[in-house]
Amino acid sequence: MKTRTNERSAAQLLADFGAPPPSKPRTPNRPTAQKERVNRPIAPRRGLARPGQGWAPVEAPLAVYEAATHEIGGLFPLLASNGVPAVGARIGYDTVSGGAFYAHPIEWVLRGLATNPNMVIFGEPGRGKSSTVVAFLLRMMLFGVRTLISGDVKGEYSPLLRALDINPIALGRGSSARLNALDLGPLASRWDSWSVDRQREELDGVLGRWVKLLTALAEAQGYSPTVTDEAVLSQVLRRLVGAADGYTHLRPVTIPDVQRELADPAPELWEDTRFADRRQFLDTLRPITDALANLVSGPLAGLFDEPTNFELDWAAPIQSMDLSLLRSRGDQAVAVALTCLGSWSSMITDLQDDGEIRIVVRDEVWRQMRLGPKAVQAVDSDLRLSRAEKKIQILVGHKPSDFLSVGNAGSQEVAIAKDLLALCSTRILFGQSTRVADELAEDFALSGKESDVTTGWCMERTGRALWKIENNPGYKVQSVLSRTEKHTFDTNAQLRAVPREFTKTDGSVDRNPSVGGWR
Repeated sequence: MKTRTNERSAAQLLADFGAPPPSKPRTPNRPTAQKERVNRPIAPRRGLARPGQGWAPVEAPLAVYEAATHEIGGLFPLLASNGVPAVGARIGYDTVSGGAFYAHPIEWVLRGLATNPNMVIFGEPGRGKSSTVVAFLLRMMLFGVRTLISGDVKGEYSPLLRALDINPIALGRGSSARLNALDLGPLASRWDSWSVDRQREELDGVLGRWVKLLTALAEAQGYSPTVTDEAVLSQVLRRLVGAADGYTHLRPVTIPDVQRELADPAPELWEDTRFADRRQFLDTLRPITDALANLVSGPLAGLFDEPTNFELDWAAPIQSMDLSLLRSRGDQAVAVALTCLGSWSSMITDLQDDGEIRIVVRDEVWRQMRLGPKAVQAVDSDLRLSRAEKKIQILVGHKPSDFLSVGNAGSQEVAIAKDLLALCSTRILFGQSTRVADELAEDFALSGKESDVTTGWCMERTGRALWKIENNPGYKVQSVLSRTEKHTFDTNAQLRAVPREFTKTDGSVDRNPSVGGWR
């Protein structure tokens, strides 16, 4: 029986493979150390007092570990980065590589990482979804990127605007702000400086957007517009805006103006649109006329049927339309408001010739898409044009089924809504339940490990999300907020108990936190 020999040391292993045995490092005394350093004889202890020169009198911050060969299962001395370029907003850190994680969808398109700059964000309430979005908007301002919140349903972005000394435009109960859904915006101010061909091109685009808006609003009332309705609306808008007068000047148009023109048409209108008589015109256009009349006298009366009474500062880094005061009027009122704001904001940003990148945030856009196919097609068109128009469209929702509940199974609107997810190259997936994770895995082709990340790792701490760029493997990113950002982006501020102040009979103030506690 053979006896077991002693294990070879590391030095013996190196000697057997041809390398000389390591010698014990000699600690030099101070004079010898000074001779070995190249720049010590000609440089003072703290280095030369000139830019770009000097030396550090400390050793490199390298950790040294000693272990036997049988105790080391593997060595990873050089960890590769996550492959995302270090440009744009610094979101947090990649928990796999330990390096910082940056986000700039436009740069991702330019570098071939994505095919479009659009982003879609899903996550359960309270997982840090809104805080990450607001932090992204704030940090992109450092690169000159402006933002438009196209409908802040819950008022989550208003604290950021107020922190930047910007007053958000609030629409709804108790607000005096009015927004004309058919507002001309910068089109009227630039009209005289354009050539006739440019005027015709710009006006055709604006009128086409207005027709889509009015037909979408008619669908919200339960009526499906026909091709004849669209042709008549286009003719009515041209007459009202003054385009039929030779492009001399433009007149402001409101939804009540369109409704009155349809209810009491001029002879030239029904003759130009090839109706036999006035009665045939009224009978054919009665459904869409009544649908527009409901907007004037319905739950949104006074909000979108009057001239715009405010001006937006487009030089500001961010602007927002706060709809939190409108929720008391019902989901349909919010959906109609989102549709009007979507059309208005798209026209305003399209006519900006500043050549800068803009972010358009569409929070809870699924509410708007539930109005009908026209509303879904409007969102689809905006996403497809985002690359050409240098916009970063951000869709925010809770789960993919929100987008797929816009119509009956197999309907046209459901098919278009499903394609919307494919038009967003960047998918940010926060913590989800197991049932919703199955939907994410199917819609975004997640692997088993990626699906487990959304149901496990992302649920352990606020701000954790799986970032998917196209079909690349997902990145486990932890968002990091500063103390100021945490205070500004606190979406639970309304839930925190605040002592209520009571005025006594003698005029003094009594703070009694035990009574009520809510202010």
